[in-house]
Amino acid sequence: MSIKSQTGRTENLPVNGEVLARFVGKTAVITGASDQGIGGAVAERLAREGASVVLLSRSEPKRLVKRLHRMERGVLFVECDVTRSRDVQRSVEKAVAQFGQLDVLVNNAGVECARPFESFTDDQWQGLLEVNLHGAIRLCRAVLPHIPASGGAIVNVASALALGGCPSFSIYSAGKAGLIGLTQSLAWELAPRKIRVLAIAPALVATPMTMKHMQHLTPEVRKQLEAIHPLGVGMPHDVAGAVAFLASEDAAWITGATLPLGWAPHYALPVAHFMTPVEEAVPPASASAKPR
Repeated sequence: MSIKSQTGRTENLPVNGEVLARFVGKTAVITGASDQGIGGAVAERLAREGASVVLLSRSEPKRLVKRLHRMERGVLFVECDVTRSRDVQRSVEKAVAQFGQLDVLVNNAGVECARPFESFTDDQWQGLLEVNLHGAIRLCRAVLPHIPASGGAIVNVASALALGGCPSFSIYSAGKAGLIGLTQSLAWELAPRKIRVLAIAPALVATPMTMKHMQHLTPEVRKQLEAIHPLGVGMPHDVAGAVAFLASEDAAWITGATLPLGWAPHYALPVAHFMTPVEEAVPPASASAKPR
């Protein structure tokens, strides 16, 4: 049984049927792009609005790449492990060689591992931070020299758990909170260069990474989860719409902000039931990132 989206939302396009063109002539780099997750939805949304897209991930999302090619946009996939500086630098160099400049960076690559704080090994907690926080730092450092003088945007995918917290997600929450701190400080530093830095903090989004938990929940717990999502559990295209707005000129006077998505300020997760022992093995700090 799946968690329902109460509004029955579909992908939000203009009511007059016209497709927005906010990213024509721009290139966007998206990490952790996959066929079904948030990264893939962001890539499709930006491409639909005219962007050329650079997909960085451990493995090629072949179905996503085919869909993007059908839009007749520039598409480049580069195999990349965000925990390795050489991989990141090489990937950015390939993107610049093909498209010339980079206008938008979406730091989406992430992994999660849920367990009591004292149960984490050093490799496990360091591995989480290497992907979720240090990976974004590496990408920012590599991409910034190639953002044009006219400006650009960086959008970091954080989490409601960075603001609300949740038992057994201590390290994940810490990494995502660090991402919000990076967003706020970097926004000040880059404002003179007309580069905006923003973050989003989504609540529960139906992706392959989260659904491994959902299949173990009782009907009672599902109802509790639905109750704390006043607009229903999110879909990847819900997140993609928010990213597209923040990265576009429509948000030209917004920087340093973190936009909560789909949740109320008090994110009271029913943790006692939610945290069934369904764990994803987190490889050592040198491991690669999983697309979300």
